[in-house]
Amino acid sequence: MVKRDDPETIGRRVQRLRRERGLTQRQLAEPAYTPAYVSTLEAGRVRPSDEALRHLAERLGVAFDELATGRPAHLATGVRLRLTDAQRTLATGEAEVAAEQYAALLAEAEEYGLTAERAAALLGLGECAMELGDLVAGRQYFERAEKCLHDAPLPARVPALRGRAVSHYLAGELRYACYLLETTLDELNRSGLHDPDALLLLYASAIGPYMDMGAHVRAAQAAEFALALAPQVQDPALVARMHRSVARTLLAEGRLAEADSNLAKAAELYRQLQIRTELANCHWMRGYLYAQNGELERAERELREALTMLSEKRAALYSSQVAVELADVLHRRGRSAEAARLLHDVLGDIGPERGAVHSAAAHRLLGIIAEDGHDTEAAEEHYVRALSLLERAGAAGDLADLCRLLGDLLRRTGRVEAALDAYRTGLGHRTAPGTTTLGPAPAQPPL
Repeated sequence: MVKRDDPETIGRRVQRLRRERGLTQRQLAEPAYTPAYVSTLEAGRVRPSDEALRHLAERLGVAFDELATGRPAHLATGVRLRLTDAQRTLATGEAEVAAEQYAALLAEAEEYGLTAERAAALLGLGECAMELGDLVAGRQYFERAEKCLHDAPLPARVPALRGRAVSHYLAGELRYACYLLETTLDELNRSGLHDPDALLLLYASAIGPYMDMGAHVRAAQAAEFALALAPQVQDPALVARMHRSVARTLLAEGRLAEADSNLAKAAELYRQLQIRTELANCHWMRGYLYAQNGELERAERELREALTMLSEKRAALYSSQVAVELADVLHRRGRSAEAARLLHDVLGDIGPERGAVHSAAAHRLLGIIAEDGHDTEAAEEHYVRALSLLERAGAAGDLADLCRLLGDLLRRTGRVEAALDAYRTGLGHRTAPGTTTLGPAPAQPPL
């Protein structure tokens, strides 16, 4: 059912179209209606029936919907096609160009009251902002998209909810990101809204924050559910994202060959879809995999490829995170000075509100490099900064190791009590491996 404009707006529209076509009120009215009726309608004093509007639309040579709502014929279809074009632009890594396209489409959707298209444009703007590293703007766009869809079923709101969660995750708010994802999963599963696409998107997105928090059991379970849901999902980009996320849990379990296989599947899908930023992220993940396996030359090659691809597309936040991984490989290859320069270059782009976990990793590595150079004061400063970032983010997975490094440094410099405090802090994060204080796990999907 078309939602009409008010009678006064429709009246002005009829009058404008009639005059543009050079018709009198009599010519427009006859043979079904009188000139007086048209005059009353144009003055906005009568609400025209569907029958009257169809007669007037035919005489004026416009579609019924256009006369009733002001929307040009096929407007919604055209906007949806252009939204697809903007999505392709973003996939190639041209986030700034895509943002301009989405902004124009948002203005058009708002002008003509196209709710679903407005929400899609806001989601696109959120993704563009995230790729460009503006987490606050991205979160605001996702919140607006969610409000736009407040009357829609929960599965339709999942992409906006997931966008909000990822923006908090990248900002270092791991626990809140998990809360958003888990509550949405719980509501979907408990209410019987078992939409495979929505569930897969949420489970794949939860793996990263779970791993950073040290909740490896939940990460593995999320990966298991994601793999089971994948055959029911038709969107290849979503399946590729799942393979990339699952690879991280496999890597943590020491199943390197399976992790590499999943990354290869994801990369092939992204190549076919020409989604350049996600393909760069696959190179990034493979570099990390090779580094964990001690294949440092291959790791450096993959990470440099990822860094080049992301830098070309101005994906500043992701570029900085890859640079931290690359610096670790360079340090392990005996090129510590080069690693330190790279880390100092990127620390301005990441921090407590933006890439907190990788910022902590950068300070940790700078501390190790300083300690190797016998600069214990600088090493301690970097370790303390890293500790603060990880505690704020709740990244228990890395805290214990950092506390060990700090404790060893303090012990070597004769501060035994302070070293014991650092060790105790680290042990506190080791007491329950694979668990968090997140509360009960969300309800499971029917598989």
